[in-house]
This record gives sequence, structure tokens and C-alpha cells, in this order.
Amino acid sequence: MSGDLSEIRYVERITLGNSDPNRLLSEKELEMQNESLNAALNGIPRGRILATERNFACLSAGEHQLILQWVTYHVGYTRRPLHAQGGSYGAA
Repeated sequence: MSGDLSEIRYVERITLGNSDPNRLLSEKELEMQNESLNAALNGIPRGRILATERNFACLSAGEHQLILQWVTYHVGYTRRPLHAQGGSYGAA
């Protein structure tokens, strides 16, 4: 795809990974995040990755250190997708 952004009318941010230290996500929730991104990129209208944000946080609890990592994808669309209008990716 070309670098022309003039046709992009709607941008959605989709985060993959644990971004909240007070609420760690389960494997199923992480898998659902991946499915959400894949649906955004392969659905109708087809999304396009415009940018990514890579983040991390180092937390210490006593002798233990926890490192959280997450990536936020900015997905652009030529028109507002159905799921953003109150529908869902799984709707028939």
C-alpha cells in the first residue's frame, strides 16, 4: 500500500499485551486481543496499520521485578467499520 493517508477517515487504537499492572490479562484475553487486531486488518472495510507504539513498565515489589510490555496499533480505515458503530467482528 502507498503512504497516502488522504483516504483514511477513521482511526482505531488496538492494544496488545498487559498495560495495567493492577489487572493482568489471562491467556484467553491476550488471544482475544490478537483476534481483534486480525479482524481489524482482514475485515470489511480492511484496516491498515498506520503506526505502532511500543511501551513497557518496570515494577518492583519487594525483591521481585515485573516488566509489562504492550504494543498499541493505530489502525486506519477508509470508512467507519461496523464494530465501531455498535456491531461486532463476529456478527454475521
